[in-house]
Amino acid sequence: MPIEHSSSESSIVFDVARFELVRLQTEGLCKPLSTEDYVVQSMPEVSPTKWHLAHTSWFFETFILKPHKRCYKEFDPHFSYLFNSYYNAIGDRHCRQNRGLLSRPTVQEIYAYRAYVDEQLLSMLICGDIPSSGEVALLLEIGLHHEQQHQELMLTDIKHVFWVNPLRPAYVERAACEAATGGASRWIAVDGGVREIGHNGIGFAFDNESPRHQEYVAPLEIASRLVTNGQFKEFIQDGGYLKPEYWLSLGWATVQTEQWNAPLYWFELGGEWFNHTLSGVQPILDDEPVCHVSFFEADAFARWAGVRLPTESEWEIASESVDPTQGVFAESGIFHPGPAAERPGLQQMFGEVWQWTSSAYSPYPGYHPGKGALGEYNGKFMCNQYVLRGGSVATPRTHIRRTYRNFFPPATRWQFSGIRLARNL
Repeated sequence: MPIEHSSSESSIVFDVARFELVRLQTEGLCKPLSTEDYVVQSMPEVSPTKWHLAHTSWFFETFILKPHKRCYKEFDPHFSYLFNSYYNAIGDRHCRQNRGLLSRPTVQEIYAYRAYVDEQLLSMLICGDIPSSGEVALLLEIGLHHEQQHQELMLTDIKHVFWVNPLRPAYVERAACEAATGGASRWIAVDGGVREIGHNGIGFAFDNESPRHQEYVAPLEIASRLVTNGQFKEFIQDGGYLKPEYWLSLGWATVQTEQWNAPLYWFELGGEWFNHTLSGVQPILDDEPVCHVSFFEADAFARWAGVRLPTESEWEIASESVDPTQGVFAESGIFHPGPAAERPGLQQMFGEVWQWTSSAYSPYPGYHPGKGALGEYNGKFMCNQYVLRGGSVATPRTHIRRTYRNFFPPATRWQFSGIRLARNL
């Protein structure tokens, strides 16, 4: 139910139905879990499911309800400290690596918190009790996309939680997949020249996707499909993890320290490769995209193959011929990347797995972070990270865009991250 509020600046439409849908989708992802699953933190990068449920509600409470709803009363004043993630301007926060120690508040209390925030926010929107509706509309949109980011993190995090459990439980049951083939990868030409990238101002985008600007791109070719498990097995069998000549210096040091010998969730049993999925342990199928590799592994594989990773500019320009909504996303309920289709052109550009680029996460020319605490959302992380593009099977379909810039440190592997290759002409 859209509700229109007019202000002196603009006419703002709040999509109440969409707000309710996104909030319900978050809770729907929790249905396969037991109460015990909500609390586990398997490594510092992973947050407990309970924390995600609370933090996404904290976001709406902190940035919309507290400053904009008259006479708003907090659900619990302690939650401002417990569920702040990294916003220094908001105040102190609970240590990230200790989120799994929070047995209290209980899961039941967190659901009550979500219900309270929803009730307060919807009453504000429906009654029109909004001093600055234009600002609230933007905050609401950011909040919904923020929640969709955490929907994806909930899936990636619970996958790691179940991985460290010796029982290797399944999050969702899925029939064992059969081997398939999407045909051989081909090289697709991409015209060079001075091209524009970045968000064009139509619809929502995060601030790091702007401003739209020109970049020179040399002519190149990009692979028609993602690198497969079968191809990555060849890298392993050729001693890829044992040969320093393929690795960046920091990547090689990481391989030695962490003793990597395969992508995360892979293990060998009786001479056969298996991997842990959100549907439990499954045989590794050669034609599925390789997944859960770091930037270091993606870059090393590309060097071994005699080619390279695309830059984010090259990736965005190449993707212009592809509909971003046509990939396999979280709504499929599959939560595992599948083989490419046998058809002309670029495949698997959106959905399936996030694709590492060779581009460091840095500001576009003319970028300025927003003012206040929300200015910390993206800008302060523009250091020691690399850009990924395209979304994954854990990404909500309505959350992805061609210009979307995901970013992680180069050793990150627990995300649904994979490889697409490029080469110079």
